[in-house]
Amino acid sequence: MRYISTRNNTIQYSASQAITQGLAKDGGLLTPFYIPKLPGKALEDLMAMAYQQRAVYVMKHYLEEFSVKELTDYTNAAYGPDKFDSPAVAPVRTVNENTHSLELWHGPTCAFKDMALQMLPHLLSASLVKTEEEKTACILVATSGDTGKGALEGFKNVPRTKILVFYPKDGVSQVQELQMVTQEGNNVGVAAVVGNFDDAQTGVKKLFSNEKVCRELQRRGYFFSSANSINWGRVLPQIVYYISAYCDLIRDEKITQGQAVNVCVPTGNFGNILAAYYAREMGLPIDQLICASNSNNVLTEFLREGVYDRNRTFYNTISPSMDILISSNLERLLYSLTQDPAEVKHYMARLAEVGRYQVSDRVKGKLQKRFRGYCCGEPETRQIIRSMYEKHGYLIDTHTAVAFSALEQYRAETGDETPAIVASTASPFKFAGSVLEALGETRVAPGLDALDQLTAKTGQPAPAPLASLRDKQIRFTQVVEKERMVDAVLSMLE
Repeated sequence: MRYISTRNNTIQYSASQAITQGLAKDGGLLTPFYIPKLPGKALEDLMAMAYQQRAVYVMKHYLEEFSVKELTDYTNAAYGPDKFDSPAVAPVRTVNENTHSLELWHGPTCAFKDMALQMLPHLLSASLVKTEEEKTACILVATSGDTGKGALEGFKNVPRTKILVFYPKDGVSQVQELQMVTQEGNNVGVAAVVGNFDDAQTGVKKLFSNEKVCRELQRRGYFFSSANSINWGRVLPQIVYYISAYCDLIRDEKITQGQAVNVCVPTGNFGNILAAYYAREMGLPIDQLICASNSNNVLTEFLREGVYDRNRTFYNTISPSMDILISSNLERLLYSLTQDPAEVKHYMARLAEVGRYQVSDRVKGKLQKRFRGYCCGEPETRQIIRSMYEKHGYLIDTHTAVAFSALEQYRAETGDETPAIVASTASPFKFAGSVLEALGETRVAPGLDALDQLTAKTGQPAPAPLASLRDKQIRFTQVVEKERMVDAVLSMLE
């Protein structure tokens, strides 16, 4: 399998080169030359496998230069019982006859980013060897809340790596911030950026393309890489859990083999729902992909009108991991739909220059055939949390609630009762304060005390990784202006 830039398909890379490099040098995203198809009996074979074996089976299609033994070792280490509190790794919980919740938050940071970020360090370390790279990888991460902690936890003390995470000051939950600023490890760094997530993400991309900074890193024995979902090594492991969920539903006789399902995903940077799209392209029987947004509804408008316009009010919401106006992985979808790097490059240039682009009618038609976009505000998000708990005894977080709202809207609009898989992306305890308010509490305890309050109200224990935050010391307090992010990088590498 070879990889190409979404903006130039004339230069090809191996999988290890794509994972090591993270971002193409022309600013495009590295993406597979083609999407491989699952063999005819694949789902039948996968149904009997453990999650780790399913991951090897699926990822091997994209990682031909990695041996089965290598991938087996990586998946056993990434998804073992010392990392995930469920033997299923990504269990599926049935809410009602046609609605199933894919729980992606049973890992060490209690968010779906663990599904990829426990795997990526193994892939990157091996790729450094395969590419004979002698320099140390300086991994830059911009986070809207969950990616940062997931990346820090995955890469802590990994040899020949240093990782620096930038998060928006005042733009993440208290628990998310505590998870990051207390991170252990001798190769990690964290800095708050004055601004929002898009400012942090844009700053990271600029650093990648800053030749002067890259030369200085090279002089010091480093090179830039990424653990954001712009890195293919982040997207690939996410394909696995959609295929795995479908196999579990067949195994548990919730659906029949070959029966179509819809998938609904709370979406910010578009990587999670893109993975579902790739699973469909591989042959998984997915019909509609329902993209759920909060008040930052740039994707909803795009899917309905074919116009991407980031020139709008930015909202800090109770679902902060979705507070994004520039959805980077949408570029990979545009390439898949157009197969034309010049067209993609034009759209991305317009986005950079004026903050807006409009796709062709041909692309718009392809989008609307497969994707549906919905959004909801904070009152509805709270209402969904409360109704899910009261009607089904199911406690969900603020992001998962946005997805359940989108699914309700879709079904009300279309009458389509096709079985649906909803991606549940974070433990409700990561956003305990907002969940408590949704459940009717008027006096919410501050900080980590809200975890105990939510336990007292619901009888459900807080996940151990969150409860243990009380015993950790704050290590990182740096705050930087978005124009000075380079200073944080260079000071870390001194």
